[in-house]
This record gives sequence, C-alpha cells and structure tokens, in this order.
Amino acid sequence: MGPDTDGWDADGRRPPAFLTAGTSSFARFLAMAAPELLPGARPATAAGAAAAGHELPHGTTIVAAATAGGVVMAGDRRATAGNMISQRDIEKVYRSDEYSCIGIAGVAGIGIDLVRLFQVELEHYEKLEGRALSLEGKANRLAGLVRANLAGAMQGLVVVPLFAGYDEDRAGGRIFSYDVAGGRYEEHRFYSIGSGSVFARGSLKKLYREGMSAADTILACMHALYDAADDDSATGGPDLTRRIYPKVLTVDADGVTQLSDDEAATFARAVVDERMQSPDGPTAPLQSVIPNR
Repeated sequence: MGPDTDGWDADGRRPPAFLTAGTSSFARFLAMAAPELLPGARPATAAGAAAAGHELPHGTTIVAAATAGGVVMAGDRRATAGNMISQRDIEKVYRSDEYSCIGIAGVAGIGIDLVRLFQVELEHYEKLEGRALSLEGKANRLAGLVRANLAGAMQGLVVVPLFAGYDEDRAGGRIFSYDVAGGRYEEHRFYSIGSGSVFARGSLKKLYREGMSAADTILACMHALYDAADDDSATGGPDLTRRIYPKVLTVDADGVTQLSDDEAATFARAVVDERMQSPDGPTAPLQSVIPNR
C-alpha cells in the first residue's frame, strides 16, 4: 500500500503520532500529526494576504451579556467582502460544548475553522480525561488557538472570538474577549466585538441592568444589534422579508439553548415595532442628583 492523504505511511501503518498516548490537547496532536491543517498554517496568497484578506468574507458584530442565571450571546447574520454583502445569513455564533458558546468576528473562513477546532479540542479533552475542562480552562485553550493564527493575523487574515459560558463553580455566566495575539480578558456584565461593536456596546450601556432575566437580556441584545446595524454598514439588522434574524444562544445551569427561528422572530419583530414608534430606540431614564432650586 502506498502513501496517501489520510494519515497512512508508505507501509500502510499509522505514523507514530497516532499510536502514542499523546496529549489531551487535540490542537497539539494536530500540530504533530498534520500541522498543515491548523488554521494558522495557511500560506499567504501570491497577491498578498493583506489584499486577499480584504476581499474575503468577513463576519462582524457579536454581543454577549450576563443574565441572572447565565449568559446570552447574539450575532447578526451579514458577511461582507470589501464593500459588498457576500452573505446575508451566515452564522457567527456557535455552541462550543454543553456549557459554553463562541462567536467570531473577522475572516469568516478562518473563524469557522477555529470554531470547529475548538469544539473538537473540548470534546477530545473530555474523552481522554473523563471530565470537562473548567470554564477558565476552556477560555485559556481558546487563547492558544487564537495565538496560533498570529502569523495569519499579521498578514491581514484576522479573526477574533468572543467566548461565554456558565461557570458551574461560580454558578453564573462569564464572558471572555481576546486580541489577535491571543490575549484573554474577562469582561463583566456585557461586551461586543466586530465592526459594529462600538455602537452595540453603547446601546447596551443604556439598556443593561444587573440581574436581568434571559428574555429581557435577549431583547437588549437585539436592540444593540439593531443600533449597530443602524450605524455600521457591515452589520445586518433583522430581515423580516427574508425571515433572517440574529442568531441567539443562552447558556445557564441547564446548558446551551439556541433560539428557534420563530422565537428569534418574536424578539426581532418586537424591536422593529418599537423602532417604528421611536427610531432611536428605548432610552434609559435619568435620575437627577441635583437638588431643586
């Protein structure tokens, strides 16, 4: 039997990397057995990765906010390539395991590869160790995967995730953001990434309240995505005619739950109906601290 592309050597045997006890990290195993399959190992294009990165589909705005019993993550559905809309219904928010979720902003192809590798990484660890990683451990593993793509990021192929989940030790939701070098930062209350993040975060600042229910938090995140789409051309708002709505995941003590299209439509229509009456959306009431004169 001759060599082929599925991991067998010229003698019809698996390479040593497949036969040793190995490591609980699937990414490290892949680096030894088939490093060319890692997202960060992609070669630059002949025309230049920076130029190509601008033309590739990009995912944009993701928001996450803590609830009374967990966390909510939502993402718009638009992907852009330069000044063009390349896809209207791309998915940017994913279940990473039973108690966590991940959203991506940046070059869509590399981001989806990173998500798939992260999902396998968590499953691989659990099968070998007989237990799941802590939420802190999952966040640290994701930082390593982002750091592995640093060479690509320096050439314009940037992807940045937003990670959130339910911490069983703390009995609450937690949110983690990252930079292109793999730096990991814990965020509190809420956070947003992507081209529309500054507008989404500003929206959440006026709408978010500590201890909000999951339903109220979903509504606030929907308003935040609407505000981002209002000012950022790369962010897509609810498309009622095509029935394309933001993808929303909730994570709590019962695990990850994805809103169905009908459930997402209910929240999206509520936001649109309110904007028909007040285009700038709901405002937070101010309480004066200056005594009357």
